[in-house]
Amino acid sequence: MKLEGEWVRSVARTESGILILDQRKLPWSVDWVELRSAEEAHRAIREMWTRGAPLIGAVAAYGLAMALQDDPLQLDATYARLAEARPTAINLRWALDQVRDAVRNLPLTERAEAALRRADALCDENVALNRAIGEHGLALLEELHARHPNRPLNILTHCNPGWLATVDYGTATAPIYLAHDKGLPLHVWVDETRPRNQGALLTAFELSGHGVPHSVIADNVGGLLMQRGQVDLVIVGTDRVTANGDVCNKIGTYLKALAAHDNGVPFYVALPYTTIDRSLASGDLVRIEERDAEELSWLTGPTQAGELATVMVTSSPAYNPAFDVTPARLVTGYITEQGVTARI
Repeated sequence: MKLEGEWVRSVARTESGILILDQRKLPWSVDWVELRSAEEAHRAIREMWTRGAPLIGAVAAYGLAMALQDDPLQLDATYARLAEARPTAINLRWALDQVRDAVRNLPLTERAEAALRRADALCDENVALNRAIGEHGLALLEELHARHPNRPLNILTHCNPGWLATVDYGTATAPIYLAHDKGLPLHVWVDETRPRNQGALLTAFELSGHGVPHSVIADNVGGLLMQRGQVDLVIVGTDRVTANGDVCNKIGTYLKALAAHDNGVPFYVALPYTTIDRSLASGDLVRIEERDAEELSWLTGPTQAGELATVMVTSSPAYNPAFDVTPARLVTGYITEQGVTARI
């Protein structure tokens, strides 16, 4: 997507590794970081230099390939190391499975190159999947706009379901980008998404770069907007959808689904097939990642002088679960690469 006027992907191969954006510094500083080993990939995923279920899967796939370049016998050990970097998002383990299965039965001398080819293919597939999600979602947005053709379509998002969370296009943002490029008038309400403010920092950054009209709102504003009729639909991404359709996504998604249900606002989840986990019957079986309390109690941003500073917002003990689960009964539909469906 567009970054400083140029079309880029969020991960790119180099001669010695891969390039990713250090998302901890966005939007204040656009810094590309080269990862040259599996351990650097693990650190980038764990410390959230890179984030978003499909993207961390891609980075992990390259991390496993880089480990095999150093030592083709490190397949299983590196797989296990990378798989535990973020426990909730299913795409991470799925991507590692894809690379491991592609090389397991090959001679040791062929493993590294085959792993890189598979990682490259996973990235290309993710772009194609997200583009297809965007096209199916575009038809939905056009249908909804036709009901109120004299005003922009108001869409509410949560967290960052954009190209920074994938290889390109994003999931929930893919229909938004395609609709904007086609000239459909729309406006996006962007939840700030505490505790890491991934909506205010990342989604808003993306939409600004693409020229999409939007407003950042506090997480608790969405219900009021829905009551006032100022939200036509909610579209979110997801880190895992279980076999019954329960949706595990960034903490706060469940509350948006409840508000949407209470106000008759359609609630859609955008996802590729790689995010479906049919091994789990329901969302109450998903392991919810609990992250460092400092993500909640400290904030980083520029001062009036333009210098980045980190400040404490509370000195009390904090509890920081990263995800919640939205029951399938609250989901209007799922926007997938195959189309819009009421069931997974």
